Amino acid sequence: MTIIEKQVLELIKNESDLIANLSNITALINMFYTDINWVGFYLYKDDHLVLGPFQGNPACVHLYPGKGVCSAALESRKTLNVPDVHEFPGHIACDSASNSELVVPIYINDKPFGVLDIDSPLFNRFTKDDEDLMESIVNILIDNINKS
Repeated sequence: MTIIEKQVLELIKNESDLIANLSNITALINMFYTDINWVGFYLYKDDHLVLGPFQGNPACVHLYPGKGVCSAALESRKTLNVPDVHEFPGHIACDSASNSELVVPIYINDKPFGVLDIDSPLFNRFTKDDEDLMESIVNILIDNINKS
C-alpha cells in the first residue's frame, strides 16, 4: 500500500461524512500529485453528474450523459485515461488549460455513484500506475461508504 493510500484510509476510516471524506481525498491527491490542475468528484444525481468536492479552478457543474470523458467513464464503467482530451469525441472544456484527463467511475451496489476526475495541463500525463492508484483510492472510498 502506498503512502497516499495509507493516508486516505487513515483520514476516512472513522469518518462517515461523505462530503468531508471526498474533500480530504481531493486535497490529498492534489498535495501528492504534480502537474495536475484539477482533481475532484462528480456525483450522480437526477440522471447526470453534478459537481462535488474538488481542488482547482471553478468547474462545470452539470455533466450530462453522452457528453465528455466523465460521462463516458461512468457509462462504460471503465477507467478512462485520455492522453489528449482535444481528440476525445464530445470533450467538455471546463478548463481550457487541461490537456489530459484520468477518470475513474464509481459504482456502489451496482448503482452509479459518480466519478473521480483528474485533469492535467500536460499531454499524456497519466500512467497505468496512476490508473491503478486512483482505482485503489476509489475502492477504499467504496469500502468506507459500505461500512457506514
